[in-house]
Amino acid sequence: MGTPDFAAVTLKELVDRGFEVCAAITQPDRVNARGNKVIPGAVKAYAESVGIPVYQPLSLRNGEGDEIFAKYAPDVAVVAAYGKILPASLLKAPRLGCVNVHASLLPKYRGASPIQTAIVNGETVTGVTIMRLDEGMDTGDMLAVREVGIPPEMTAGELFDALAPVGAELLAETLVKLDAGEITPVKQNNNEATYAPMISKEAAVIDYNGSAKSVVDLVRGLNPNPVARTDIKGSRLKVYRAGVGEETARPAGEAYEKDGSIAVACGDGREVLLSEVQGEGGKRMDSAAYLRGHPLFNGE
Repeated sequence: MGTPDFAAVTLKELVDRGFEVCAAITQPDRVNARGNKVIPGAVKAYAESVGIPVYQPLSLRNGEGDEIFAKYAPDVAVVAAYGKILPASLLKAPRLGCVNVHASLLPKYRGASPIQTAIVNGETVTGVTIMRLDEGMDTGDMLAVREVGIPPEMTAGELFDALAPVGAELLAETLVKLDAGEITPVKQNNNEATYAPMISKEAAVIDYNGSAKSVVDLVRGLNPNPVARTDIKGSRLKVYRAGVGEETARPAGEAYEKDGSIAVACGDGREVLLSEVQGEGGKRMDSAAYLRGHPLFNGE
């Protein structure tokens, strides 16, 4: 049960290792922004390519999910970035339960955006937790954990790519041990729990009153989606890459050109250099190219 690339990597690992995947349940196809092209999820595309039956229920709470589970009587249901909450009837249906691949070191960063939020918060280490789903939000017992480092310039997209194969491999190893009765589930410490909600549009707006590093971490954490943004000279600007610059006495939020980048003073007395941007209706480009058509003057 999954939808995007992260989940497709897990599915492929199971197939490659010889697990009998009887069905794939995934989100309904999306229609692109122009409304003229249906975009299937990565799990659906891969499942169909290897002959796995695909189901795309609009809801799991109308009995459709129960019918699918009853048809196949699975030993275990693997859930990875599916995007829907499973009702209690499905959680209890498989012999070994429903096992989730979660991209954080639980109980930290339960919720929908663990990868993005870890980077936004400046974490240097994250990982994958294999857990048994219960009726809470990522509150189930942990079956296995594996750490992964976060280099200082890594974006959320790059961390997705790094964690996906780690999670897939750890899941496959865990399923074998779980079936053999070789795993003792570990309860999470709820007192240490933190949450990573969906990233709102408001949370993507850059605030220069904090530190320059916090701006850089926001930019990294929201690349490639939903992308950090800022307003400059009355125009909306998406920011894909940024770095910490030198100390400055300018007031927070003041922008100026520096070494081909858009420099902005921050509240900690340092500047942040916005190096890759995209203007409204324009293409993604380095800031030097953007500044040639949108020059900045000191004090803006």
